Amino acid sequence: MNHPDRRIRSIAIVGGGSAGWMAAAALSNALQGSVRIDLVESDEIGTVGVGEATIPPIKLFNQSLGINEAEFLRATQGTFKLGIEFVNWGQQDHRYFHPFGTFGADFDTVPAYQYWLRERALGNTIPLDDLSMAWMAARENRFDHPSRDSRLVQSTFDYAYHFDAGLYARFLRTLSERRGVTRHEGRIAGITRHAETGNIESATLADGRSITADFWVDCSGFRGLLIEDTLHAGYEDWTHWLPCDRALAVPCRHGGGFTPYTRSTACSAGWQWRIPLQHRIGNGYVYSSAHISDDEAAATLLANLDGEPLADPRPLRFTTGRRKQAWRHNCLAIGLAAGFMEPLESTSLHLVQSGIQRLLALFPDRDFAPLVTQEYNRMTRTEWERIRDFIILHYHLNTRTDAPLWRQTAAMPIPDSLAHKIAHFRENARLVSEGPELFLNASWLAVHIGQGNWPRRHDPLADARTMVDAPRHLASLARVMREAAAAMPGHADFIAQNGMKAG
Repeated sequence: MNHPDRRIRSIAIVGGGSAGWMAAAALSNALQGSVRIDLVESDEIGTVGVGEATIPPIKLFNQSLGINEAEFLRATQGTFKLGIEFVNWGQQDHRYFHPFGTFGADFDTVPAYQYWLRERALGNTIPLDDLSMAWMAARENRFDHPSRDSRLVQSTFDYAYHFDAGLYARFLRTLSERRGVTRHEGRIAGITRHAETGNIESATLADGRSITADFWVDCSGFRGLLIEDTLHAGYEDWTHWLPCDRALAVPCRHGGGFTPYTRSTACSAGWQWRIPLQHRIGNGYVYSSAHISDDEAAATLLANLDGEPLADPRPLRFTTGRRKQAWRHNCLAIGLAAGFMEPLESTSLHLVQSGIQRLLALFPDRDFAPLVTQEYNRMTRTEWERIRDFIILHYHLNTRTDAPLWRQTAAMPIPDSLAHKIAHFRENARLVSEGPELFLNASWLAVHIGQGNWPRRHDPLADARTMVDAPRHLASLARVMREAAAAMPGHADFIAQNGMKAG
């Protein structure tokens, strides 16, 4: 029986930047020249390009494209990231670390952190951070690749990168064009849709050129030129949970330690990021315009830099939330066109990556079966909401009383899905979930404990296992991790010694 050929023959990506070129690189790699891929972008429009901190899955994305780590870091002025240090979040003059990796290493059927909670109640003074291999290295500004030997504590951490997002887009553009992607410079002046199906058929550029495609990927940023302006997908606003709606970004000269981690410092009306690259430090202030003026926010940001600013602060306005449909008709939104996630946990580029991965897993034909698009949108909604809840957790668990923003977010109603998780942790320190999560148990534990959300009791099973010498195991883990970190090279030395330093 012969089936009609309904294969996708052409794809058009609208918009460049990190999202557009990540999509182009991944699609050209997967399709290997069997589908024509065009990308339209305008140098006049530019890109947001503030996302310079990532989370560990970015390594898998780069590896899937055959990217060499050293070459990538040289090209993007990149550095390593072992986690995020949170300053003044739970309360003022307090800090904690959200590590990539685990706390300790499980030595029994009961998780190590449950024994740590039990021993703390009995007077043990080992801080939770001292059971994190990532923090042991990060606080000394040291780095090495994790060990592949699961018997060693050096295998209990993970890492990601800091890099210049603009340089990353340029790096991926070169890779994509080498693999057959055609770039078109220009602004889109008009969109044509099929009269019956409503699918997008073509885009007309300002100079009269026309781009046609079977499938469209909208990477046009906040505007959502295709997904919203043309297809009216709708937007779900999360500002009532995540009230920050503006950001200022500014690079500065290096000063202070060359840290292998991101820092987030809570301020009166939001929080400030610090992201060290090889050639500069990226800084920004994410804030609520209802609680501070733009001029006051700029003054706060500039007063808290490590070194001389290298530009004027660049403003960004956003509404945290997501498109109600990321995939509508024959168009898929990726990156800021799909929504904006508060950048507190460096998920911006990951949501680009996961959106692309879902597309490849549910790659359509020209029939665009509703079952396929519905499943894509369901998976996307679930991922965005679970990340949203993790970010709300940071705001909601604060105990600061010095500023209206913090009092508001501590008292606000929260999603039922998050309230369920908080209730379980407060009862007996159990970390529960309705399904797969981007942020695993160690991440939730770091924020709960780091922001003072102490459980009423630990897991009762820890008390029943009297044969386990938990104090000895915990002390040994802290000591071995401290010694392992001391043996690592410095962060800057590791980059230089492994051919990763930009010329």
